[in-house]
Amino acid sequence: MGRITTAGTAAPAPKTRWYKQLYFWVLTAIVIGIFVGWLTPSVGIAMEPIGTTFVNSMRMLIGPIVFLTIVGGIASVADLKKVGMTGLKALTYFQVGTILALIFGLVAINIFRLGDGVNADAGSIKTSDSAAKLIDAGAHQEWWQFLTHIIPTSIVGPFVEGDILQIIFIAVVFGIALNAMGKVGVPVLDGVQRLTGVMFKILGFIMKGAPIGAFGAMAFAVGKYGVSSLSSMGGLIALFYITSILFVVVVLGSVMAFLKLNIFKMIRHLKEEYLLILGTSTAEPALPGLMRKLEHAGVKKETVGLVVPTGYSFNLDGAAIYLSLAAVYIAQATNTELSIGQQLGLIAVMLLTSKGAAGVAGGGFIALTATLATIGTIPAAGIMLIFGIDKFMSECRALVNFTGNAVATLFIAWWDRTLDADRVRRVFNGEAVEPLPGEDPAHLEEVTDIDEDLTEYGHHAPRATGPAHAAPASFDPAPSHAAPAYSKSS
Repeated sequence: MGRITTAGTAAPAPKTRWYKQLYFWVLTAIVIGIFVGWLTPSVGIAMEPIGTTFVNSMRMLIGPIVFLTIVGGIASVADLKKVGMTGLKALTYFQVGTILALIFGLVAINIFRLGDGVNADAGSIKTSDSAAKLIDAGAHQEWWQFLTHIIPTSIVGPFVEGDILQIIFIAVVFGIALNAMGKVGVPVLDGVQRLTGVMFKILGFIMKGAPIGAFGAMAFAVGKYGVSSLSSMGGLIALFYITSILFVVVVLGSVMAFLKLNIFKMIRHLKEEYLLILGTSTAEPALPGLMRKLEHAGVKKETVGLVVPTGYSFNLDGAAIYLSLAAVYIAQATNTELSIGQQLGLIAVMLLTSKGAAGVAGGGFIALTATLATIGTIPAAGIMLIFGIDKFMSECRALVNFTGNAVATLFIAWWDRTLDADRVRRVFNGEAVEPLPGEDPAHLEEVTDIDEDLTEYGHHAPRATGPAHAAPASFDPAPSHAAPAYSKSS
């Protein structure tokens, strides 16, 4: 990356030493956590509060960041029709991607048929209390509920409960209304942009505790579940991981190749986010970093703000692979014959049920149970056959979901003809690029440096309030990539 000199040209920024970069410390913490959980399981289990506290501290910011980003993006565009078209294109892409992911899972489990020979008696399978609650929640979930669930019962509830889908709905409505107010809404939009900067600054503070959080989460996972579950169901775990890797390389890699981009360079560019997901087993803490890095790479702010959060609920490629693979495995293990037509019916049902439990604790099992209950031919109690190893597949699901959303955002930007492919390519290659308007050029080399205060990608400096507070010469107060729709009349 480069710094802006007084002459306005880009000068190389000093490279942060590897031992001061966050990804190094997160990776180190993960390795230490694995050894602690393996060698001293009781100590590893005792580390649970550390991991959950960090994840909760990240999750408390996800709702406000998603809301402010979407509102700022929609309120800043001149043509709301483009926002609507972007949303339709995104939903279309999400459905196609989900179908391909489901097919990948079905093909894999039908080729290797790991459930054959298990001969589990569905009537004698005992369910634990925690699993029984998830089974009950899934059995009472209708396929259409995710549609009605989008509209919240209160405007505050979704932020309290962390329901991303409902927060997106509120943000879209709020952003459209703010856009329609013209110059009367300018002060509100300005406040939204300032609050966005505050939220990302808070995120920067919390991210410095990522190594501690990753250590606690990994130590607990290994200490709690041990390696015995890995050995007993290693075949199914390996098949899921291999299928997921093939999906990323073949399907998502092909999309990136179509865009003339390299998926491996994108993964390298997002290494901090991947390690954060690996350490915490959830993709939510990596959402803000993904949004800022894509904005910096050249994707318009309104596209990132709409596609990435929506993808976290509608574009779950890793979860789709898991659902189709797990459902057919349970059928094979319980000697339940499924015809080709019935398996295609599974895909149709999963297109809906996979959305219904997005962002809900135990969402994968709820979606799986809802699918089995809707089909009616596979015993729902069969999920206990894979309940013990679900934890070891959650990281892979989150990583694939995250990768799918990154690729989807780039593709939708290309579809909208707003993708600066050359800039994206240069950023992914690690080359120096000019900062975007309104972007702080001081810390673009790394999102998270240990030895300096974090300045997130796309962070907006405070606007000048008088002669004594003049903004830097390189600062452009307009939102990234777009001027406010009502700037001409203000």
